[in-house]
Amino acid sequence: LLSLCHAEEAAMIVSGLRSTDVFVGESATFTCELSPPGVKNVQWWLDGTPLHNNLVTEISEQDGRIHTLTLNDVACHDSGTVTFRAGSLISSAKLLVKGISLLE
Repeated sequence: LLSLCHAEEAAMIVSGLRSTDVFVGESATFTCELSPPGVKNVQWWLDGTPLHNNLVTEISEQDGRIHTLTLNDVACHDSGTVTFRAGSLISSAKLLVKGISLLE
């Protein structure tokens, strides 16, 4: 039990989120790598709203350390701050969805 508590205290973000610019209708992917593997209580947010796995929002985990969020078919109103939280660890980045302006 002591080693488990120690592992949680030693958790750290190896690679944080990076801001992303995409066009309307594209997908935006955010990745956060944690160490050690197996950090619990992981949550993704978009402008303060918790995100959950569904058709538009894909949340995955690889090897217990690489956490990925993919927002599919984004719209202009999806622009905002994406936040990844694992216990007391937090990483944030900006999502900018650009509209496609058609020249007349």
